[in-house]
Amino acid sequence: MDLMEYQAKQLFAKHGVAGAVGIVASTADEARAAAEQLGGTVVVKAQVKAGGRGKAGGVKLADGPAETAARAEEILGMQIKGLTVHRVLIAPTADITEEYYFSFLVDRANRNYLCIASVEGGVEIEEVAHTNPDAVAKVAIDPGAGVDEAKAREIVAEARFPAEVADAAVAMVQQLWRVFIDEDASLVEVNPLARLAGDTLEALDGKVTLDDNADFRHPEHADFDDQDAADPLEAKARDKGLNYVKLDGSVGIIGNGAGLVMSTLDVVSYAGQEYGGQEPANFLDIGGGASAQVMADGLDIVLGDEQVKSVFVNVFGGITACDAVADGIVSALGILGDAATKPLVVRLDGNNVDEGRRILAGADHPLVSVVDTMDGAAARAAELAAN
Repeated sequence: MDLMEYQAKQLFAKHGVAGAVGIVASTADEARAAAEQLGGTVVVKAQVKAGGRGKAGGVKLADGPAETAARAEEILGMQIKGLTVHRVLIAPTADITEEYYFSFLVDRANRNYLCIASVEGGVEIEEVAHTNPDAVAKVAIDPGAGVDEAKAREIVAEARFPAEVADAAVAMVQQLWRVFIDEDASLVEVNPLARLAGDTLEALDGKVTLDDNADFRHPEHADFDDQDAADPLEAKARDKGLNYVKLDGSVGIIGNGAGLVMSTLDVVSYAGQEYGGQEPANFLDIGGGASAQVMADGLDIVLGDEQVKSVFVNVFGGITACDAVADGIVSALGILGDAATKPLVVRLDGNNVDEGRRILAGADHPLVSVVDTMDGAAARAAELAAN
């Protein structure tokens, strides 16, 4: 579960991480009251589970209660990456002298934890890594050993935090580690981690992803589940028992098995570079039983995304053979009828693949193209999205 900024800051405060939590408002009048309580100039920040809020106009300064109410009214109800803003966070301004970046995350490739830190914060870390890779420190963390004071000092040294804030940074690193471990998070990120006048540090923003597999240990995490803030397509998929994550691209992805779907995302992203930078629009794993109804549910969700221009169905026949999958695709298109309007590229492999391809060829559906290879299918889907 991804948390919104105010929720992440609540967890930070629980573990002693310095930083103003602020006051959440869902109306302009509530924002006005929050500004009266905080006093002075405040920041009005859209609360959605998406980056780029500032660029989208979702972060504004306001001087006094009346202006705070006006800025909140402008932000509430706006769309940021397809998500509607239902709440704003009213936070006090800070006297910032420098901005840093800090995160803990799960490094699945190396079966490890990873700390990423940089003294060049306030912008996307990918941008820093691209323009100045030497400014980004990556420190592996042994899950068994964790982060004690010695490890925290190693991280601070690797990231080249200034000496004046080194001790404060060591303390904050350990506090953020406690958030990461005690809350069973897969990501804890602070950007910016601000150096203020007087050489103190505060987390001015926060991003936390909680591991749903650990929910049984944290019944209190249920309070963070905000249905109003959920992406409507993700909510629809969850109701149908499908594993779906919305992304920002134009090529819809449907596959059976999380590993195959992850590989498909990479292949589509690579192929899309040849066609104007087309990217995957979603992660959707329909699981092993790709029945007609499951396939119809998956297609319904993916086709419901206005950003999707083409769909790549990538299935490896195992327990469910390719002929059954092909029957499912044909039946799903029949179930959807006129709701299916975007081209589908289908790649089948595995058990009974020849029969599956024969079924699709025999159906001769005008929206469906069958491509034998994964790379070829990805390229075709990217080409169709571009056109």
